[in-house]
Amino acid sequence: MASRINTSFTLIPNQKYRRSNRLSSSYFSNTLDSDSQLLSTLGNFKALPLEIFQIILRYLSGLLFKRCTLLLPTRERLKYIHKILAETLTAGWDELECHRVYNFLCELTNLCRKMQTAVCSKPGSARKLELRIRLFCRNVLLDHWTHQSDSAFWLTRILKPWPMVNQARLLYIIFGPISPQDGQVVWQKMIEGPTDESSLKGLADAIKLLYDTGTKEWTADDVISLVDELSVVPREWLLENNARLLILSGNNICFTFMASKAVNGRAIELAKLIVFLALVCEKELYCMDWAVKMMQKVCKVFSTPVERTNFLQSVANAFACVIMEMLQSVMSGDRDEDDRSFLNLFHLVHAQANFHKEVLYLTMNTLST
Repeated sequence: MASRINTSFTLIPNQKYRRSNRLSSSYFSNTLDSDSQLLSTLGNFKALPLEIFQIILRYLSGLLFKRCTLLLPTRERLKYIHKILAETLTAGWDELECHRVYNFLCELTNLCRKMQTAVCSKPGSARKLELRIRLFCRNVLLDHWTHQSDSAFWLTRILKPWPMVNQARLLYIIFGPISPQDGQVVWQKMIEGPTDESSLKGLADAIKLLYDTGTKEWTADDVISLVDELSVVPREWLLENNARLLILSGNNICFTFMASKAVNGRAIELAKLIVFLALVCEKELYCMDWAVKMMQKVCKVFSTPVERTNFLQSVANAFACVIMEMLQSVMSGDRDEDDRSFLNLFHLVHAQANFHKEVLYLTMNTLST
């Protein structure tokens, strides 16, 4: 059903002010120095075509190969080798040949068996294996491509052989939040409390990649089902985290996800999700009119005026219910938890006020025209 829904929606929540991403001149200076060092260590070999240089490398001992690649630190030497492979391994190959490359890599590394173990084990029980899968998929198959279509192709190879529930697990292993201490996947992040943008950005970017690149193996329904399945990995997420993921995933995915709930008779869930979209907008200083206009667009999915009226009533009731739940949490929690719960309640009350202010603006502007 989601594939038949019109997703043309140009609104984007205006974000709070962020620092410039411009790089300092010292960065470019260091980069140029590194490139110059690489060329100088190639010596006379730099005059050779790349293909000839690769043939020569095959006949060198371990030690001589190291000296030819070159008198650089190990990290720089590996970067150079990776650059050669990335530019030549599958450049210009057709899709069938790339399929064969993936199958060969799977056989060579036992990747499928490792994934089978990881997705069938209790989340977090095979932490080192999860980390190895993540690093291999990101560093070898996904992260270095220039074009999104290439990344989408390899991500599709990774996910599509598995049932949807395992696809969601793999997506979390590869793109989910990790511990800053040891780099391992943090499975409880979405369950224990509200999280931040950085913890969800990788997952959101992966979802957008599958949805936006027009890969024929992914329909809109497939992607929305994957998002739905992801929101219960390893157990049901806090709705605030679910709302934040939808906002980061972009307008089309957010709308299609919500419209799918509307056409499948899940209006109560949808109303509560609207509340948490408003809460995230309030916390992150996004323009609240984005959330109101998203609700307005979703309203049009309901087929009758009665259904639309009932949905709007459900949104109003959801605000009241969530506020009462948070108030109860404030009154019953310990001191540390009390402060966090009170702050969340504070944000929600302001979110409700700003949300309804935008509704009034929208109503008055409609009446005046």
